[in-house]
Amino acid sequence: MSPITTTIIITSLATGTVITSTSYHWLMAWIGLEMNTLSIIPIISKQHHPRATEAATKYFLTQAAASALILFSSTINAWKSGTWDITQMTDTTSNILLTSALAMKLGMAPMHFWLPEVLQGSTMKTALIITTWQKLAPMALMTLTANNLSMTTLILMGLLSAMVGGWGGLNQTQTRKLMAYSSIAHLGWMATISTMMTNIMILNLFMYLAMTTSMFFMLILSKSNTIQDTATAWTTSPTTTLMMMLTLLSLGGLPPLTGFIPKWLILEELTMQNMTPTATILALSSLLSLYFYLRIAYTTTLTTSPNTTPTKHKWRFKPTPTTTPLTLALPLSLFMLPITPLILS
Repeated sequence: MSPITTTIIITSLATGTVITSTSYHWLMAWIGLEMNTLSIIPIISKQHHPRATEAATKYFLTQAAASALILFSSTINAWKSGTWDITQMTDTTSNILLTSALAMKLGMAPMHFWLPEVLQGSTMKTALIITTWQKLAPMALMTLTANNLSMTTLILMGLLSAMVGGWGGLNQTQTRKLMAYSSIAHLGWMATISTMMTNIMILNLFMYLAMTTSMFFMLILSKSNTIQDTATAWTTSPTTTLMMMLTLLSLGGLPPLTGFIPKWLILEELTMQNMTPTATILALSSLLSLYFYLRIAYTTTLTTSPNTTPTKHKWRFKPTPTTTPLTLALPLSLFMLPITPLILS
């Protein structure tokens, strides 16, 4: 792809998200989402491979269906209430439709089936964009409409996503699919808290973005497409393997790492709202996710694979990816716990 084409596509991708995030009219929000979807399609299908084409097709179909549902729900609301304002969603049918559409956009259970497949058919960098940047526009809409969304539907979807994200990742060996199920589980936590405390949801989103970005950049750096590949990551950079283990533990939500903050705050809020069963199910489902994070952490850091001579000398080939984004994202994904009071104030 030529530099000009790449620049136009990336700019359109960014512009679409910004338009959706800053608009108060449903039509503008929909236009932003469409720009966003149409920009990512060439990025996914850039690899001339049947898997990439399949991934692009699946992504397009699900996102187009979700956008149509959003337009449908906003039209019904405008028909009933006479306003296109995003914050004035008063019709119950529209709210349930919108909740389902946003869940499909984000890849939450039970509309999650496209996400692991699309990530597996994409490159690591494209998978990074889909799991981070592509979540911003739907999450912005969820934040704007949090007071009107169907609370029961969101909590049920949130619990289901947390459980599916844990169960689904248990038998996976591909790192991209594992990150997809990790994304589903994290979105479940965000959805559960979104109708009660929007600020905790936004905090969780930023923590998730930092941790996922760090993890993907380390997978790109060590060229780890499967769990088996992570066993030889130490030959590229021993420091990266240590950081990868800490990031995985942070994704699992273990103290004293950053990932513990959102889980702690969400469980505390749910308990205060007398939703102890919900909090218990979420906490137990995070144990499932922790298992597959620990599995990667174990192969990355604690095992020495049976090596052939060329594998041992993998360090001779200098890694080409830039590490600047990793340098910025890693401290955020590991060391934020001590400043929790500052974040909350």
